[in-house]
Amino acid sequence: MNWVHSNQNGEERPFLPYPYNWKTYGDMNVEFWKKHQKTSLEEAKNLLEKSHKEVLELAEKFTSEELFSKGVYKWTVGSTLGSYFVSSTSSHYDWAIKKLKAHQKNCK
Repeated sequence: MNWVHSNQNGEERPFLPYPYNWKTYGDMNVEFWKKHQKTSLEEAKNLLEKSHKEVLELAEKFTSEELFSKGVYKWTVGSTLGSYFVSSTSSHYDWAIKKLKAHQKNCK
């Protein structure tokens, strides 16, 4: 969300925070994992619900054309803004569910 707000305000910011890029974003996920080792399940659910609500509210501010037409925003680098919303919500949730199921299976 900071990525959208910053770029809309003329402050160029890449989608992935420094120092990460598409080759190293796995390292970013490891840092998130480390950061949340003591986060309770209840707190994690609350954080997910809050961030999901904020992302949906942000997405609703854009028209379908703004979300799904290429070239509307130069900072989407040849993609669509909507594809970033999909990547950071439903696609990411699908990935997380698979990880959780694998973990549950390993705990049996």
